[in-house]
Parts: sequence; C-alpha cells; structure tokens
Amino acid sequence: MKKQISRFSPHQNAKVFGILMAVGSLVFVLPFFSIAMLFGPDVDQHGNPVAFPKFMLILFPVLYLVIGYLMTVIGCALYNFFFRYIGGIEYEVKDENA
Repeated sequence: MKKQISRFSPHQNAKVFGILMAVGSLVFVLPFFSIAMLFGPDVDQHGNPVAFPKFMLILFPVLYLVIGYLMTVIGCALYNFFFRYIGGIEYEVKDENA
C-alpha cells in the first residue's frame, strides 16, 4: 500500500532538527577547541598574546540551533504549500502478517 506524507509540522520538526544541529556542531567545535588549546596563544601585530575566543564554544552551537530551526521551518512550510500541487513524499507499507 502506497502512502504520502501530506503535512509536516514546522515547529515540532524544527525543534528536533535545531537541537540535533546544535549537538552535532559540538562534534566539530570541541576537537577544534582542544587542538587550539594545545598550541600557545597567537600574538597580535604588537606582540601581545591573543587568547582563543572562548565565546565560540557557545556561539557555534547556538547559531547552528537557530539556523537549523529556521531552515527546517522554511522547508516544512514549502513542503506543505507544494503538496497541494505536486503531491508529497511517497512510501510503501506492507503488513507483517500477510
């Protein structure tokens, strides 16, 4: 039996995907931060030490969360709009008992 997804809930899907994006960004942020801590601080043009910007540990996951949320809301809204004209994602289901 073939079925189509007629609607995606933009807010619910965006919450889930935004959190997944934020957690997924830590896979990149934490190793890069750890490697940066192994090296000494950089210096500016006057020879003063410049520390690694620690606010990036917070900024990147928050940016990933916000952008992931917004893009998912937009994607779900577009899907819901175009479903009326071109149909939806189709998948096939079969019973285990048959």
